[in-house]
Amino acid sequence: MNVEELREELAHFGQEHLLEFWDDLDSEKKQELYDDIKSTDIGEVLQFFTKAMENAGEVEKVDEKMEPIPSELIGSVTRSGKELEKWYNEGLKQVANGKVCVLLMAGGQGTRLGVTYPKGMYDVGLPSTKTLYELQAQRIQRIQQLAYEKTGKHGVVPWYIMTSEHTKDPTEAFFKRNNYFGLIKENVVMFEQNMLPCISFEGKIILDQKHKISRAPDGNGGLYRALASCNIIDDMEQRGLKYCHVYGVDNILVKMADPWFVGFCIAKGANCGAKVVEKAYPTEPVGVICRVDGKFQVVEYSEITLKTAERRNQDGRLMFSAGNICNHFFTTDFLRELAREHEPRLKHHIAKKKIPFIDNSGERIVPTKPNGIKMEKFVFDVFEFSMDFAAFEVLREDEFSPLKNGIKADKDNPTTARHALLSLHHRWVLNAGGRFVDKDGTPIPAIPSNSAQADHTSGARANVDYCRTTNSQKATDPDEYPVVCEISPLLSFSGEGLQPLCDGREFTPPVLLSEGDYQEDKESRIDNN
Repeated sequence: MNVEELREELAHFGQEHLLEFWDDLDSEKKQELYDDIKSTDIGEVLQFFTKAMENAGEVEKVDEKMEPIPSELIGSVTRSGKELEKWYNEGLKQVANGKVCVLLMAGGQGTRLGVTYPKGMYDVGLPSTKTLYELQAQRIQRIQQLAYEKTGKHGVVPWYIMTSEHTKDPTEAFFKRNNYFGLIKENVVMFEQNMLPCISFEGKIILDQKHKISRAPDGNGGLYRALASCNIIDDMEQRGLKYCHVYGVDNILVKMADPWFVGFCIAKGANCGAKVVEKAYPTEPVGVICRVDGKFQVVEYSEITLKTAERRNQDGRLMFSAGNICNHFFTTDFLRELAREHEPRLKHHIAKKKIPFIDNSGERIVPTKPNGIKMEKFVFDVFEFSMDFAAFEVLREDEFSPLKNGIKADKDNPTTARHALLSLHHRWVLNAGGRFVDKDGTPIPAIPSNSAQADHTSGARANVDYCRTTNSQKATDPDEYPVVCEISPLLSFSGEGLQPLCDGREFTPPVLLSEGDYQEDKESRIDNN
């Protein structure tokens, strides 16, 4: 170790404080710190910081430059009619042919949830106690089964999981402990995204320990650098993969390798696509996908005026309504192009955070207010590089319920996530011809509420009570969703295949339907015949 040379290098960048506690360290810790600093391109990091801080001050309104996504580039689960079946069949064909993979971005910790482990390991309180990881693994198995039933071919959907320094080890251990949830180990590929130093508002790299720099994942946009540095694109190529479905870990309703979405993007000749949900109201704080100066991008609500946010089409729908939900499609060829050519052009965004640090006396302090920034890139910032983009609009209540906050938050918490899945599965059973009754046999209204169940009011009254309940109660309401019904992903991917099990039958909540129930029902029908 040439410590004096290192001091000179750090002094050149104004970062000599990183060696402030050098004399306090034993030889092992000195080596760790030395290696930590030497493995960091200090000059590059500070360039990122300077540029990110400059960009943070430029909140330019882009109203005059905005155009909606052209209608011919948009598909919809509610308005595309007969095309949906074609897209579905095409998607299943590609799955059966082994051309589709899924990629999970799981580098973030569950800090906002109030837990110390990765978010994918979280159990929101379903009757099955399944975690987000298990639900997603079983959806992969189900889509493979559907593709086989459609084509007679056993296609494999590889699962790539991007972790971080904080989540890699516990995620790997969790999957091993659970035997990869029924998937083949070789088809679950974990890799680690890059970490960037955390920096104080004054431009000083923060020490997390006397011998260790404080670091944070470089955002979900760090995906593209990691794909190249971890040889993931090469792995995709060796497996013969052509299409990749990319998504975030926290959406409990995510459809893995969604055949409608994959088939739609293929039909449009898209190398990049995005699932979107319609904005609930003009001022909903969600980014919208549109064209700015002719290029596709996500525009945040803070970047447009209220007048633009409220603009409507002739049919009364919001003109800029394509809400981004971090659910994307890429061809593997385009991913390689992004990693090789465009990744360095992605800008860093800043997030002001409360970052633990070592103070001048050598004590580790956990601040009570933001004291520095973490720099991150966004996965959707690559949209502008696509000349063949498409957007697929889905129903929010069917496909998007993010788990971001702890139980005490008003939204996007474990309760709202659980309720979203229970509501979806409740509707699946109803659509398959089933109905729900109380323990005394009293029918539960199709649109239920806790109050409606309590006094067994009429259907019309139940609808009124339901509206009042959902509008007045917070997500933290201790009462459970009125109809507790969970369906295993191994039994149904999107509500299909439930009619033989549900049609004409009554169910008393709580209900947990699994693949075993289907087999028992099938055997029962064979015996009766």
